Amino acid sequence: MTSNMSPGDIDPAVREELARLRDSIDNIDAAVVHMLAERFKCTQQVGHLKARHQLPPADPDREARQIARLRTLAENAKLDPAFAEKFLNFIIAEVIRHHESIAEDAVNGAAPTAN
Repeated sequence: MTSNMSPGDIDPAVREELARLRDSIDNIDAAVVHMLAERFKCTQQVGHLKARHQLPPADPDREARQIARLRTLAENAKLDPAFAEKFLNFIIAEVIRHHESIAEDAVNGAAPTAN
C-alpha cells in the first residue's frame, strides 16, 4: 500500500488474502514461542545437571556441532543459513547465561529457579 492509499482502497480479495496470510504468520509465531519455551525447559535441566557435576556452562564443541547442523537444516529448508546461525547463536548465548546463573546459585546455595 502506498502512502496515499487508505485501507479502504485495497481490493477486498487482497485484504482477505492478506488477513489469511497474517493469521498463518500469527499461528507460526505462537508455535515458535511454545517451541522455544520447551527448548528452554530442557536447557534449564541441562544447566542444573551441569551445576551438580561442576561442568562448565558452555560447551564450545557441542555449540559448533549444533551450528553446523542448523546451517545444513536451514539450507535444506531454503532458509538463509547465516540467519539461522545468528538465531542459534542468540539462543546459545541466553542458554549459557542461564547456565552461569544456575551454577552461581549452586555455589551460593540458592534454591533452583524455574527459568
